[in-house]
Amino acid sequence: MSDLFDLGMPWFEFIIRATAVYLVVFLLTRMSGKRSVGQHTPFDMLVIVLLGTAVQNSLIGEDTSLLGGLILAATLLLLNWLMGFATARSRKLHALTEGTPVMLAREGKVFWDQLRRCNVSPEDLDVAMRSSGCKGHHQISLAVLETSGEITILKQDAP
Repeated sequence: MSDLFDLGMPWFEFIIRATAVYLVVFLLTRMSGKRSVGQHTPFDMLVIVLLGTAVQNSLIGEDTSLLGGLILAATLLLLNWLMGFATARSRKLHALTEGTPVMLAREGKVFWDQLRRCNVSPEDLDVAMRSSGCKGHHQISLAVLETSGEITILKQDAP
């Protein structure tokens, strides 16, 4: 029972490890693009699960105590709250961490290079078109890949 509270390393090392892993995983996730955040395929979900497993030892080290896990959880939640607090108050930080929307199509013209750069398949665009009631590219007034990973389509007004 006493093993639950016996830390395998100093308490501050948990905080350092959690902060380092949070920042590195955040940067890697940010570099992977918008689509990985908003639209999950089965492969994306697999990566998320494996990512958690991959960083587990980096977080916990040799420690298996309850207290160590609670320190890690509290640190990760605090870091997440601090990131939300800071990005809500700074447009520059928000744009840096969340990214900016990307125009995928305008006035019926699809920007195929942008789709490839953002890892958006033509099928993903087609799904968004169907959801917005567009029957073809010619009906798109504006298509935007939002920072959430969703594709927003504004349909052209009928003549």
